[in-house]
Amino acid sequence: MIASGIFRQYDIRGIYGKDLTVEAAEAIGRAYPLVMAERGVSGAVAVGRDNRPSGKALRDALVQGLTASGVDVIDVGEVPTPLLYWSLHHLPVAAGIQITGSHNPPEYNGFKCCIGTGSLHGEGITRLRDLIHAGAFPAGQGTVRHEAIVDRYVTDIVARIGPLPRDLKVVIDCGNGAGAIVAPQLFAALGVQATMLFAESDGTFPNHHPDPTVEANLQDLIASVRSTGSQLGIGFDGDADRIGLVDEEGTIVWGDYLLLLYARDVLARTGTGQSIIFDVKCSQALADGITQAGGTPVMWKTGHSLIKDKMKALHAPIAGEMSGHMFFTEGFYGHDDALYAAARLLRIVADAKRSVKALLADVPRLVSTPELRIDCADDRKEGVVRDALAHFRARYPVSDVDGVRILFDGGWGLIRSSNTQPILVMRFEADSAARLATIRGEVEAWLTGQGIDVTPGVGH
Repeated sequence: MIASGIFRQYDIRGIYGKDLTVEAAEAIGRAYPLVMAERGVSGAVAVGRDNRPSGKALRDALVQGLTASGVDVIDVGEVPTPLLYWSLHHLPVAAGIQITGSHNPPEYNGFKCCIGTGSLHGEGITRLRDLIHAGAFPAGQGTVRHEAIVDRYVTDIVARIGPLPRDLKVVIDCGNGAGAIVAPQLFAALGVQATMLFAESDGTFPNHHPDPTVEANLQDLIASVRSTGSQLGIGFDGDADRIGLVDEEGTIVWGDYLLLLYARDVLARTGTGQSIIFDVKCSQALADGITQAGGTPVMWKTGHSLIKDKMKALHAPIAGEMSGHMFFTEGFYGHDDALYAAARLLRIVADAKRSVKALLADVPRLVSTPELRIDCADDRKEGVVRDALAHFRARYPVSDVDGVRILFDGGWGLIRSSNTQPILVMRFEADSAARLATIRGEVEAWLTGQGIDVTPGVGH
């Protein structure tokens, strides 16, 4: 039996060799053509993988399953996740699967699945699981061919961003993730003076974990920006679909403030009145800033697949998440790509002839925490969120778009269940440090009363 727990809301994810096995990978390949057929899609499948040690074995098993079910495979090799998405627009394929553990520790791996150019998620993932368990697979003999896409991708990004109007001195931290396969070539092609950190591809992540939402993982980037006198620093997660940013002083610019930079740029260039989508973890300052720039702020659920669907529904030019996923339909393909997001940010800064700090100087600096991730077993976390909703709804206004966002006087607090790890995610924001402490204290006291250890987990 294939472990049902690996089938998540918007991807498939687990610990390699424990619940995510090569048998599961082959079964996914065997059943995938059935999902394609149910959606009226036929043709080759693009397959890519990030640089985790387990990626090769999972790739071989997945390809074995796909070809045994009569599907042709175009293998794009070891690449960041956004390059697999890019291939869906540039190769003769009908679907794609990226093998990636994303921002999770190196023992994890998983599959991000696409039909056409859209993500398979929710009921689609559930249907794939059910077809695997049913075990009635088609038979055939598909072919496999390899396609190198890095050079073509870099050429496309450079053509879209264009030559930068002035020199920029930046630091790029690849965290030894899959971004290291592309970033040195891309930024050299853009003519950027880039100091590259941990740009050796190594999926065991020997220097620091590649997750730019965690302050500890940004310390090397901060130190390098300060020591080199660079204008900004950019970090990538393990598969380079999420971006982190520090300004010229080494101050972290979280994803919500970064999204505001993109929002102001696109609204100024292409017209006001457009929807800008962001997830429930984002600052109130972002929503207010979008409104002031002439846009319509839309708070939505966390999750790359869910955000992309909402973008299509509202014809939004851009969207973003606190976690650093940035999506662009204006000038790009609509998916999350931290390499493109970095290039686009550099273009904004170069055009403005102002620093990141100066560009955000007028944005209110509310007091907030980063994402706080606390351990909570997969079979319990949803129940905790339901109980929290009932408890706090009786006392305060709440938003239940995704988890529980509690609207206190002078601030807010959030509890939501992670879709990728056995954790609860919290975030707090207020108009003063004292108010923040009070809000956080009330929420954490309730969680503690439920038997939850509110100490943020080490290594998340």
